[in-house]
Amino acid sequence: MLPKWHILFGAVLAIFIWIAAPQTSLIYIALFFLSSFLIDFDHYICAFINTGKLGLSEAYEYHKKLEAENRGRVKKGIKEKGDFHIFHTIEFHILIGVLGLFWTSFFYIFLGMMFHSLTDIYSLVYSKEMYRREFFFVSWLYKKFIGN
Repeated sequence: MLPKWHILFGAVLAIFIWIAAPQTSLIYIALFFLSSFLIDFDHYICAFINTGKLGLSEAYEYHKKLEAENRGRVKKGIKEKGDFHIFHTIEFHILIGVLGLFWTSFFYIFLGMMFHSLTDIYSLVYSKEMYRREFFFVSWLYKKFIGN
């Protein structure tokens, strides 16, 4: 899902939370909103690692090119995983969730990340691309360093 949709959906849900629970601190609502799309920073990191370029427009172009290449491979019957996104892993979510048990700020960050991940999963299922995402850091490590 493109960042603009994560920003829009995150803003809508943040406003809904603010209306439904007005006693919630605006800082917590802002943390929820920001984490609902800033989790995608790992996409930017991947683009930088693969291109060596820091610009957001270069990162966008990198991912656009990657998506076009993937569509070409799928037409040939080849389905491969995409780049590894560490902030999207179950383990990272668990880490932030555990921190959320001790610090309220992390709880709202965790909620924003979960919302982001659920919208990603919906988008991946809808586009029939669930195979592209690695959800487990441990699995990625195993495949990268031990074997397929």
